Amino acid sequence: MALARRDDDLHTYAEYLTWPDERRYELIDGVAYCMVPPAPTLEHQDFAGEIYRQIANALQGKPCRVFIAPLDVRLPKADETDERVDTVVQPDVLVVCQTGKLDRRGVRGAPDLAVEVLSPSTASHDHLRKRRVYERAGVREYWLVHPTDRIVTVYRLANGEFGKPDVFDMSEATPVGVLPGVAIAWEGLLQRLPQPED
Repeated sequence: MALARRDDDLHTYAEYLTWPDERRYELIDGVAYCMVPPAPTLEHQDFAGEIYRQIANALQGKPCRVFIAPLDVRLPKADETDERVDTVVQPDVLVVCQTGKLDRRGVRGAPDLAVEVLSPSTASHDHLRKRRVYERAGVREYWLVHPTDRIVTVYRLANGEFGKPDVFDMSEATPVGVLPGVAIAWEGLLQRLPQPED
């Protein structure tokens, strides 16, 4: 199941800001993709919330900041003004270590870490479109969390490109490469979740 396009036009952040709040969109190179409905599942929210909580606890008193969706991340291609930016995404969880990228509207520039918790309606969008966008923008680490398969696919930026990803199962904690000493422990979360359906 693919995400629906809003229309066939190309849009900018200036237009995006005028759209009604009842629908969430992401802009990828000017194309607007509708992010709802349906609402995320409880499992999706539990994974996103747990990752956010563990990183937030680990970052207390440190300069890096962690955020949870929805929060606009504007990814300019060069030095264009916000109004002309044509790529705006909302990672499920993100970490920003350069506080100069933060403003009242959200984030301008690449986060250090972007995490997407996969769901059937967004999986191909996250795997294909957003991976390319995050790579181009310079996101240092990109996680794809697979709640059903209980694995995490981790891309790390090297020489301006995401190389071959590392794939971790959730039997052990997954280290956050851009945050030395921080790892996400899955055991407690997995114990409280329903078993995946076959």
